[in-house]
Amino acid sequence: MGLSGIAELPLHTGHVPPWLARYMKRLAKAIAEAVVELYGPDTLVERLADPFWFQAFNNAIGMDWDSSGSTTVTLGILKQVAWENPGLGIVVAGGKGANARRTPEELERAEELGLLPSRVAREALRASRLAAKTDSALLQDGYTLYHHAVVASEHRWAVIQQGMNLEARMARRYHWVSPLPSDPTLEPHSAIASGRREQLIPLDMTSRLSEEARKTILDLARENPRRVAEEAARAWRLLRGDVGLDAWLRPGRGTGAGGEGAGAAGRARLLARVYRPQPLPPRRLEPVLRRLRDASPRSLEELVLVEGVGPAVVRSLALVAELVYGAPVSHRDPADTPLDPFRYAYVVGGKDGVPFPFRRDYAEAVIGFLEEVVAEARLGEKERRQALTRLRRLAGLLER
Repeated sequence: MGLSGIAELPLHTGHVPPWLARYMKRLAKAIAEAVVELYGPDTLVERLADPFWFQAFNNAIGMDWDSSGSTTVTLGILKQVAWENPGLGIVVAGGKGANARRTPEELERAEELGLLPSRVAREALRASRLAAKTDSALLQDGYTLYHHAVVASEHRWAVIQQGMNLEARMARRYHWVSPLPSDPTLEPHSAIASGRREQLIPLDMTSRLSEEARKTILDLARENPRRVAEEAARAWRLLRGDVGLDAWLRPGRGTGAGGEGAGAAGRARLLARVYRPQPLPPRRLEPVLRRLRDASPRSLEELVLVEGVGPAVVRSLALVAELVYGAPVSHRDPADTPLDPFRYAYVVGGKDGVPFPFRRDYAEAVIGFLEEVVAEARLGEKERRQALTRLRRLAGLLER
């Protein structure tokens, strides 16, 4: 995959005042037009899939420098700009809450209107469904998805999602970008940017460290549903201490816990933290396992898209794979690259007054400069080169 990743930001409430929203919309349009005119719509989609560039874009239009609104407001503004200006060559579908569920119909509408080729619309729809299931079921990091959007152009698409952790009061952003690899559930995030690493031990079935467990789960999906459901229930009773763990684990069996804890008791304490909330009871798990056996999935992509397969089902199967069959599962938080949210916050200021209150005169100057650059670029090749030179000179000043 190309540039993609996860960004983590404080969970903020509040709203954008109408006057500021109008400025943000004008700034977003000016920046998007400049990128599209000089580099093309595909490049704009690729850059939005990069969490660093996305954060810079958010800062440059005046949104909070470090809040969860960086995703919800910024994409909401960009969605308005894209649908009102079809000449940009991009489409934004989905959004926050109920708007996320409208992603399929909005992609279909874009295809009907001729804004997206059928091939890209179909690929984006597949990626949309897969990303939503992967980042909620296969990667369980303590964040619940509440925002889901797709940005697409003639040749490229990106999926941008956000989850919230109410206890930590943090939001985490997930980026996917085309093309999907041959196994789109295996390490789909090529770059993971975050302000912090979670203390909660995650369940990461997307990691290559979980490859043996991934294969074991596919085998379990083809086994007797009642037996697998009972194994999951018994494994949880072992972790709770209802049954002695030493009687279950053979010496030398790994549990994927990275060596944490001493012996079977230490592994049990660790895994009891990993697999909360507890896996599904047999009466609820068995019907889903029957559907899985009938579907006979050949990959985790097929498995996770089966109706009824969600976080609890994956957690149940992962527990059996790890505790019963000794197949290692990754419990490392995949976030590993910090963001620098201040760098581009000095362009026009921020909604929350950091690093200084939003300056309308600065915003007008930026909009005017970018509109001039776009106008120049549309005149001819010589003018396009001159426009690029001006932008590079400006970028150099920002870096300093």
